[in-house]
Amino acid sequence: MKSGKLRSIPFLALLLCVAAASTLSAEDVSRHTISSSKYAFVSTAKDLGAVSASKPITVYLWLQAHNVDSLKELVEQQYDPTSANYHNWLTTDQFNSLFAPSKDEVATVSGFLTAHNLAVSSVGEHNLYVKARGSVADVQHAFNVQIHQFDVRGHVYRANTTAPSIEGPAGTLVSRVGGLSDYAAQTHALHRTNPETRKAFAPTALSVSPNGAFYSPYCLEAPQTVRLSTDGSSPRATYSGNSYGAPLSNSTAGTLPPCGYQPSDIQTAYGLPAIYRQRLTGAGQTDAIVDAFGSPTIASDLATFASFYGLAAPNLTIYNLGTTCTGTVSDCQGWATETTLDTEAVHTVAPGANIALVEAASDAFDDLAAGILYAAEYDLGNVISNSWGAPESELGGVPYSPFDDILLFAASRGISVNFSTGDDGDFYLAEGFIDVDYPASSPYATGVGGTSLFLNRNKSIDFQTGWGNNITAISGPTDQYGYEAPLDPPDSSATDGLGFYGGGGGGVSAVYGKPSFQRRLPGGYRLIPDISYDADPDTGIEILCTGSSCFGLDSSVYYDVYGGTSLSSQLFSGLWTIANQKSGRPLGQAARSVYNLPANAIDDIVPVSSYGNVTGSITVGHHTTYESASALAQPLETNAPFVSALFEGSVTGAWYVISFGTDSSLSTKPGWDDVTGVGTPNGLDFINAVAPGR
Repeated sequence: MKSGKLRSIPFLALLLCVAAASTLSAEDVSRHTISSSKYAFVSTAKDLGAVSASKPITVYLWLQAHNVDSLKELVEQQYDPTSANYHNWLTTDQFNSLFAPSKDEVATVSGFLTAHNLAVSSVGEHNLYVKARGSVADVQHAFNVQIHQFDVRGHVYRANTTAPSIEGPAGTLVSRVGGLSDYAAQTHALHRTNPETRKAFAPTALSVSPNGAFYSPYCLEAPQTVRLSTDGSSPRATYSGNSYGAPLSNSTAGTLPPCGYQPSDIQTAYGLPAIYRQRLTGAGQTDAIVDAFGSPTIASDLATFASFYGLAAPNLTIYNLGTTCTGTVSDCQGWATETTLDTEAVHTVAPGANIALVEAASDAFDDLAAGILYAAEYDLGNVISNSWGAPESELGGVPYSPFDDILLFAASRGISVNFSTGDDGDFYLAEGFIDVDYPASSPYATGVGGTSLFLNRNKSIDFQTGWGNNITAISGPTDQYGYEAPLDPPDSSATDGLGFYGGGGGGVSAVYGKPSFQRRLPGGYRLIPDISYDADPDTGIEILCTGSSCFGLDSSVYYDVYGGTSLSSQLFSGLWTIANQKSGRPLGQAARSVYNLPANAIDDIVPVSSYGNVTGSITVGHHTTYESASALAQPLETNAPFVSALFEGSVTGAWYVISFGTDSSLSTKPGWDDVTGVGTPNGLDFINAVAPGR
């Protein structure tokens, strides 16, 4: 798949440099502490006590790649148009000879495991890890640790209470001991939420084809006025402004409330038909998607999706890395939904591309990292797309070292590894402080953020905001007499399930310095996102999935609307796959290409001026209080413009104000910003800018 080799003179200089640096000390260290193998949450989470000593667990010993600093320097050259090594990607043999651990090192590490009663099960690609299995008791003895269970924001994970150590020469070869903790990555697929129930809207069974569309594609409708009263007397209120989505009375296929986009809507909005007319659909390319567990019905669901919406028949290959979902039902369904959204979103943008679905053994970081390594080593695609991650602060240095080595390896092979940036905005409500998502924050990944997307009647883009939603309740439910009592004051309490409930992740890494491709941006640290696409579940896309896989229902196929930065990451990955087709050779890490594009290639997402935002007044007795649009969109952290609309609940008839462009403390602005990065790709102009010729 990879074209080009390192040219002789730079390659020889690098080889001599590496050979000189690769001599290892023969000194035997009695016990080597692996300081990077303790999760930060151990210091703050509630300790629930020891894990059963007889419980079997799987561990990864990640071996240190050789000459990583030289590899980093080489990657900088590979992405520097002035370098002789520009876009000359490493071959497998070159990587193995210069940077991979040796067979002797694998034998040393395997010997340590065997000597401690741990059964070696496999050796990873490029000798980068040795995987073994044993009881908790044997693992604790081998690595001189205690393994307890911890409550991390309502999730229970096991973890070692202290940093592990390894006795003998194996200790100098290992960068991380994985598997001591089963801390899981979080999926970034987000279902639109019913504010009345504080739960996801229920999916609907697919029965008769409504010509390929279910929901209205118009998420912002004409202004309206809502009058609320209590028994026709006090208190009473009046609210006027935009309407969110179609009226509840709509029942015709393609106009169902509130709104959601079918594939053709996304294609038209982002200018993809002009790309397709150039015979650029991703044909001959493969997008590799790495998810945990997968979905038992993904092949049939993707085929149904493609047929239903008139897309090309998909070419899906599944690589199962020994996965069986043994977690909670909700976890298994969550990853099945994630897998469904990922594959269907990629196929929406790049209907001619192949899809390689790598089903990692579990949602633990080590298993997901092994999935990415597998995809990169076996050339499954020039793009590896991922829709999961975790807050940097909870990792505390884990798994930065071995995981970053894998991302660095992929970048050196000309592969773009793309990650969603998360659905919690700045993380403050989730963690109590501002944070960013990893691996999106790695300088060797491309971080994809989110927007809210609104269409004109011809399906072109009316406008986009940075994705960030707030909900404020302005009335109670309809009573038996048909009255809706206004709330005094309106309720935007987060404790009531209202207020901020989702937004694209972004901000400043606390771990990584500023990479060279962001040198023109302010500050000294890595900033995310790099680029964005539609991610708002309230302006999301329709997916099709078997009910038993995704929703805990029967074996019928159901339709629903989903978003989250999972959506944006996969939409962008599909487009980057098309860019690779246009180029005729691997383009490599996308983040290194999007910061110096002509203005016409990117749609810069800036604060949106008012579209008739909701304002109102409430009268109690003889006293009237006027409520501004900002007051009704609380909690706002900035004074940036936003868009708000009236939203009628479908269960009780209660009324709400929904706001767009209110992403925690993050906000859009001209140029790069911490919600949308540089903006969203502008169709064929973007493709021609990143891949100017074959």
